Amino acid sequence: MLTLIPEGEALRHAFQWLAEQKGYCTLQTVEQASLRFDLTPRDEEFLLRQFVHHRGATSDAPDSGRQGVAC
Repeated sequence: MLTLIPEGEALRHAFQWLAEQKGYCTLQTVEQASLRFDLTPRDEEFLLRQFVHHRGATSDAPDSGRQGVAC
């Protein structure tokens, strides 16, 4: 199995924090991690691809039918 290790200490901490979150990863949780760990826009996009878009969630709007994906 391929292990994905992001570059940059802040990004690694954000990645780990998201992986430890209970429930679902949404656009909002990735945004929260980005603010918490002071990520660059590029780093935030990386997290969006890994935790949201890649795993199928595209919106965290309440009536979209999707709540996010398991972290």
